[in-house]
Amino acid sequence: MFEIVRNDILAPQVHRLVVKAPRVALARKPGQFVIVRLREGAERIPLTIADADPQAGTITLIIQAVGPSTQEMVATPAGAALRDVAGPLGRPTEIHRWGKVVCVGGGVGTAVLYPLAKALAEAGNQITTIIGGRSAAYVILRDELARFSRQVLVTTEDGSLGTQGLVTASLAEILADPQRRPDAVFAVGPAPMMQAIAEQTRPLGIKTIVSLNPIMVDGTGMCGGCRVTIGDRIKFACVDGPEFDGHLVDFAELQHRQNTYREADCRLERRLRELKAQHQP
Repeated sequence: MFEIVRNDILAPQVHRLVVKAPRVALARKPGQFVIVRLREGAERIPLTIADADPQAGTITLIIQAVGPSTQEMVATPAGAALRDVAGPLGRPTEIHRWGKVVCVGGGVGTAVLYPLAKALAEAGNQITTIIGGRSAAYVILRDELARFSRQVLVTTEDGSLGTQGLVTASLAEILADPQRRPDAVFAVGPAPMMQAIAEQTRPLGIKTIVSLNPIMVDGTGMCGGCRVTIGDRIKFACVDGPEFDGHLVDFAELQHRQNTYREADCRLERRLRELKAQHQP
């Protein structure tokens, strides 16, 4: 059992859980994830390790409640425990001293971006961070990112915080300025956002790394749910990634698969609501 030390609300339906997992905390590297189960028989959920404290023996998980399993998980109070935390899994981020790096996070993707940006800063890179959300309430980890970023730019779709618009607009301004233009870009968020960023940097030949963490299902490569085409090769986000060259990802294929799963998830959620209304397990 893995004790939940803290359970904080970061944004609507987004919680930060600090969990006792000493061995994972010691072994974890930026970019890796764990597979979590709340209880016996519960769904296995892959979650990026947002942070770790080896001395305290804890890891930090940021969870967005999007379905019954994650809703139940974020409702679990501090003092309770998770049944399983398996990991660390996945390939660690390749940390280089690029020079100037722009890190872009959209919505809850900022949680995945945080450990990457922190490691890049510790390696001596000059970090500019761009984060966005639907409104001020959905912008997360702004203060935490500011601790090691030269600049944190915030965008919101409704203009309630920072600049009104999308993260791609702020990135476009940086790319247009030769003095600010980065040597590398890291992007984490919805697939359309990552695709747009890759297309922005492609003509300039700027190395662009995207995280496909959100498409993972079982985290072992057995289910094939995170299959993706990278260049002319088939890869699996969970065992070959989750980070890839954004200029090589077949985003059209990726988004088509995501839409297929989304329709199935909606049907399942409707069925679960019907069963709950009938008081059936």
